[in-house]
Amino acid sequence: MPVPEVTDDDPRDRPEGLDDHQVAARLASEAGELLVELRRDLYAQGISGRALGDEGDAAAHRFLMQRLSELRPADAVLSEEGADDPVRLSATRVWIVDPLDGTREFCDVPRTDWAVHVALTTGGRPTAGAVSLPARGMTLATEPAPVLPPRKERPPQIVASLSRRPPQAQWVADALGGELVALGSAGAKAMAVVLGDVDIYLHAGGQFEWDSCAPVAVAAAAGLHVSRLDGSPLVYNRPNPYLPDLLICRPEYAAPAITAAGR
Repeated sequence: MPVPEVTDDDPRDRPEGLDDHQVAARLASEAGELLVELRRDLYAQGISGRALGDEGDAAAHRFLMQRLSELRPADAVLSEEGADDPVRLSATRVWIVDPLDGTREFCDVPRTDWAVHVALTTGGRPTAGAVSLPARGMTLATEPAPVLPPRKERPPQIVASLSRRPPQAQWVADALGGELVALGSAGAKAMAVVLGDVDIYLHAGGQFEWDSCAPVAVAAAAGLHVSRLDGSPLVYNRPNPYLPDLLICRPEYAAPAITAAGR
């Protein structure tokens, strides 16, 4: 699918017209809209499965790279779908993007638990970001930050991967008297905590920086706890973008979850 043509008519499309939070939110939303349209059109043509996912990955990557080159031409970019340019390691500002988080779920029409991630890091920390849930018509961003709903009166809900559920998830559920919930992509899981649908998201099976950078930015802006499973800070834009584990949760569950996960 061709990348939408951009004109110079709208001053908000100029580098000085949007702040970093707005860039993240706008690009995540626009890439999500592109993916929804692409998915609908290709599926109607009988294209499904891995071929559908490949088209989605490539189209969203091209779109985000073009738009970032226009809106933030001096910044470096790390994308799941692009070659890793070592220039990012000496750059002050690095965008970390996952053009299509949850390709498997995207291919499984009509599932909605897939996402688009766009985040900016400075000094290894996410400073702006957005997660689009395109099939739900929703984008959550660092500004305006989401308002965390009150905790529901229920056993804690711990969301983890259905196919690669880490034992730590069960340890935390047992320690807190909680319940395990299955959901698709990393972004969908993290945003379920932000939206108050669940209380804890932990991952211990290994991810990459693009899987969690934007979700962590949005979750932190909403007032959630974000860290490694041992409670140490999450650091991005490292030479090896592999990130072994992750914890995003309501603040009141942070200490007991870290203790239980490290038993």
